[in-house]
Amino acid sequence: MTTADDALFSSGDAFRNCFEQGLIRLLEQKGLGIFILVLANANFDRNIHRLLEQTLHERFDQLEAHYRTALRKGQSLADTADDLLVFLKLMAVGFENIRTTEFRRAGPWEIQFNHVRSFRPARMTSQTVRGIYKNFDPDGFNFSKPFLKKEILWQGLLDDRDVSLFYNKFPFAELHCLLVPEPRSHKPQFLEQMDHCYIWELTEKLGRTIEHVGFGYNSYGALASVNHLHFQMFVREAELPVESDNWRHNGGGSDYPLPCLRFDSMQAAWHQLDELHESETSYNLVYLPGHLYCLPRKQQGTYSPAAWTGGYAWHEMAGCATTFSYDDFEALTERQITDELAMLGITGSGPK
Repeated sequence: MTTADDALFSSGDAFRNCFEQGLIRLLEQKGLGIFILVLANANFDRNIHRLLEQTLHERFDQLEAHYRTALRKGQSLADTADDLLVFLKLMAVGFENIRTTEFRRAGPWEIQFNHVRSFRPARMTSQTVRGIYKNFDPDGFNFSKPFLKKEILWQGLLDDRDVSLFYNKFPFAELHCLLVPEPRSHKPQFLEQMDHCYIWELTEKLGRTIEHVGFGYNSYGALASVNHLHFQMFVREAELPVESDNWRHNGGGSDYPLPCLRFDSMQAAWHQLDELHESETSYNLVYLPGHLYCLPRKQQGTYSPAAWTGGYAWHEMAGCATTFSYDDFEALTERQITDELAMLGITGSGPK
């Protein structure tokens, strides 16, 4: 859905309705990538799954028959290599065995089993990087690619900036979208002051009509999967573990496993972010109405993550562990998550 009408931001119900209706319309279109996107979003959200399960099953059977025939005959396939690989994995599992996302708690932490996301291509998250800035690569994966236009939920002027709001193809958060400011400007995943102020003020504005809205941000080197400026929008029913009043950064008496900085001032937050840029320190951010959580951390490639995790980005750093194995989902303990977070911490990351 591409429109300048911003009615979907008028309430939480309006946003969810637009989100769900957009997926229904997408499923009417042809294309392997679109099918994977709708399937992943439906399997994450049980309400959407109930709406679309039968149609998804029918479409899966059609696609499976098509690709089996094409592969047997040695026909060329027009789909992207990433989409083909994901669908071949889905075929190997079988539609009936693709599990919906499950959640449980372990102490203060949230644990998620996300079956479909386990098939996602790694992109930049598997790379060892240096520094926190890399020039935008027009030939690399980015949000200006023509084939991604179908994945846009909404686009138009939002607080006087041209933005595109994409569905997250492999969601791990509720009503998960990718907000790309001025996508044709081709800005890399490097936060400038104007972008920080924009997303801070936008979060406050949206928070007046959409309860529990927020934005996550991964800097370069902190598991950003695309080097094209974007923020990850979500609308949760429950607070993130990092928001608990028990933590010292929220006025409680318990220390978070790694340094977590809370800012209630947009300007104070930018001062800290500027310092992190100067020291080339990677970080993850969670913007919520009126405040920001900043988590400086070790860069990807400089540590060995535990076997049960696909990596720690903003959502995991905020206390939500994601697993791709059901055995890991059932066995993971509070101590293992705490230790993984502690390992990612760096010294000297407090306010300057």
